[in-house]
Amino acid sequence: MRRGALEIRQFVRQRDQVIFTFAFPVVFLALFASIFSNQVKDAGITASQLYAAGMIAAGIMSVSFQSLGIFIAIERDERVLRRLRGTPMPPAAYFLGKVWLVLATGVAETGVLLLFGSTLFGLDLPTTATKWLDFSWIFVLGISGCALPGIAISSLPKSGRSASSVVVLPFLVLQFISGVYIPVGTVPNWLLDISAFFPLKWMCQGFRGVFLPQSAAELEQAGSWEFGRIALVLGAWCVGGLLLCLGTFRWKSRRDG
Repeated sequence: MRRGALEIRQFVRQRDQVIFTFAFPVVFLALFASIFSNQVKDAGITASQLYAAGMIAAGIMSVSFQSLGIFIAIERDERVLRRLRGTPMPPAAYFLGKVWLVLATGVAETGVLLLFGSTLFGLDLPTTATKWLDFSWIFVLGISGCALPGIAISSLPKSGRSASSVVVLPFLVLQFISGVYIPVGTVPNWLLDISAFFPLKWMCQGFRGVFLPQSAAELEQAGSWEFGRIALVLGAWCVGGLLLCLGTFRWKSRRDG
């Protein structure tokens, strides 16, 4: 708990980081939802509602996969991890601190996007307990299934300087082929098949199932929300991400041996 409180304080003190972290998905939501605000044919929704639901998933992946992948790599390169490893602090405390940071920023990011989406872009908030329950388990599994691979990919960059390039590129590609910026109905099936191996596509689909009417399900590749498959894939990424972390995480940078 103390390590988590420290992580959150360090994050909040970096005001430019806080502003850009929360502003990035909001700005892109405003751009896409304003430009593409027309009705989606035979779906009973507007394009802005479609973008609002998908952008929530992208925001969650941004504060988990992208943030952890970059900042852990920087901390390793600056030998922060090496110094922490030499203290009496249990190693698990470091990772639990990151969990609290990701949860705090993920909840805040989602809250901001829900506020903007519902007030400005016609996103209808769920009105039943079942829908909110679906939202909750998709959020928990999604943020876990993105955070663990984020920790794992932090070992891939050779230095802190290259971390942004290594982490941002796959995240950016996934956003385009997973239905965040481009509706899934216009993405080629072979690209959708690739995106189906990763959690972002299923988070987007799950949140669309929560916030959009049943008539919009025909826009999906399978013609339905597939909540069971969403739970299966996100759960698999939680388990697989944990195994990747255990097998790849390093406390020292490559130059330190």
